[in-house]
Amino acid sequence: MSGDSFREQPHARARGKAGEDDAVRWLEGQGYQILARNAVNHGGEIDVVAQEGETLCFVEIKARDGDRYGPAIAAVGFAKQRRLSRAAVLYLSARGWHGRSCRFDVLGLDRDGGGWRYTLIRNAFPYNPGPPRRRR
Repeated sequence: MSGDSFREQPHARARGKAGEDDAVRWLEGQGYQILARNAVNHGGEIDVVAQEGETLCFVEIKARDGDRYGPAIAAVGFAKQRRLSRAAVLYLSARGWHGRSCRFDVLGLDRDGGGWRYTLIRNAFPYNPGPPRRRR
């Protein structure tokens, strides 16, 4: 599938899925073993959980049709990093994978003619769940 199918989708959710499908195929071609997609828990959603070698990777995928707002990877700010950190620790805990080697990767898909330009940042940010939440 090319970036063209991304543009043809009628709404943002469908465009996101088309972009993620392309991204997953690309990650597999780079040697990632996909373990889960769209893993949801109380901490949030993890786009892709994969393994590269012995390392567990939590991959955030962002796709952009144009450069009006900058590159796709720029969309993963501090708040998103915090949500991903919380979701990842819950994902690990639910499986009893304490102490497992893991990292956070970000994969950006930016339009490049009729296809995508892929930008992968391995170990893009450290685990950072932010301050504890206050109970009301």
